[in-house]
Amino acid sequence: MAQPTYEWRPPERDWREQDLVELPEDGNRYEIIDGSLHVTPPAGPYHHELADDIRMALRQNAPADWRVIREIGVRVLAGNLIPDVTVLRPGAPRDRMWADPSDVALVVEVESPNSRRHDRLTKPALYAESGIPAYWRVERSDFGPVVYRYSLVKGVHYNLVGTVGPDEPVPVDEPWPMRLDPRDWPR
Repeated sequence: MAQPTYEWRPPERDWREQDLVELPEDGNRYEIIDGSLHVTPPAGPYHHELADDIRMALRQNAPADWRVIREIGVRVLAGNLIPDVTVLRPGAPRDRMWADPSDVALVVEVESPNSRRHDRLTKPALYAESGIPAYWRVERSDFGPVVYRYSLVKGVHYNLVGTVGPDEPVPVDEPWPMRLDPRDWPR
């Protein structure tokens, strides 16, 4: 039996946030950068498990009224991105699918082979340009996940403030002071 297909035509203008609602819910991640649609295939189980563990570590240490959300959209100056984990400040609206950058304290991207360049170059530049104060990029290494922690400098770019390896609990200050302990995260 033939599988149903989704037929669409790109708009005859730049892509906009409202166009994303019309796209299929097929596991792909649809984002807009500079008016262009970017599609990332579904990530694998390791990616999701690691993102869940990071989210849980943040949630367990979150002060009252802070929220830690998986795969909520963030409006950036050049479009719409979907980080793996987003930390929202107290008072951020609960009913929005797309958070404003002023409501975001931290975004986390877990690298996959098909998102590496995007997570290392494109997304950090857009998050910084939008004023998001902290960015974590998590990548696999031969000995386990490594968290690269970045802080916004002068509202224009991120500087590396430190790394957290898989075998060492480390105190961090963003998005709030806590000890980050990735020893039990998937390897």
